[in-house]
Amino acid sequence: MGCLDVGEDTALKQKINRSLSGIRILGSLSPEELNAVEKSCGWKEWAAGKQVIDRHTDSRDVFFVINGSVRVAIYSLSGQMVTFDDLSSGDHFGDMAAIDGAPRSASVVVLADTLLASLSPGSFLKIVHDHPSLALDLMRNLTSIIRVSTDRIMDLSTLGAQNRVHAEILRLANHAYKEGAPTVISPSPPHADLASRVSTTRETVSRVINGLSRRKIIERSRNSLVILDIERLEKMVEDVRGD
Repeated sequence: MGCLDVGEDTALKQKINRSLSGIRILGSLSPEELNAVEKSCGWKEWAAGKQVIDRHTDSRDVFFVINGSVRVAIYSLSGQMVTFDDLSSGDHFGDMAAIDGAPRSASVVVLADTLLASLSPGSFLKIVHDHPSLALDLMRNLTSIIRVSTDRIMDLSTLGAQNRVHAEILRLANHAYKEGAPTVISPSPPHADLASRVSTTRETVSRVINGLSRRKIIERSRNSLVILDIERLEKMVEDVRGD
């Protein structure tokens, strides 16, 4: 059986890495169509801490997260960060500016070393135009963002800080839920990250998590949060939301 030389091995790894096959929004494309999109993309490795997108700028490219993770956030004039979401392999971002031509609505910062593929707005809109199933998936994704944003606006407007922390932990738990397995949020989000998501302080998050732990609703391990009683957590959130 023959062996690849170093040059061939590097080229093969690059081909494997530079694939859009795991990008969910492009899942309806055929292998041939996906290959054509890959050739139209720019590819770049980003180091942790680098800013990919700055809010209010006029860039329009759409980005696909091949591997790694990024954070979508905005910053107040005082420098306080408000986190919208963390995205990882298979996700995409930047499509709103490509669609409406308006400036960026948020900043995007790299959390861990990340490979991103970028596509020009014209190329992205052509794909959406030519593939109705992809356009429908895009609408579903944007609708999901609107629903989550609506829930967060309601929580910020009507819930106290401790209740907002409960609601955010429940949201993360539901995202991590797998039927027949323990619900584990891993890695455990830093208290400062949770605080930035729900507009409170790190100290408040720490008190809430300690309280949930004492009540045996969650259990903290070295790098994860285990949800021991998701039904009780759901009831706590429902009682204050009035669901």
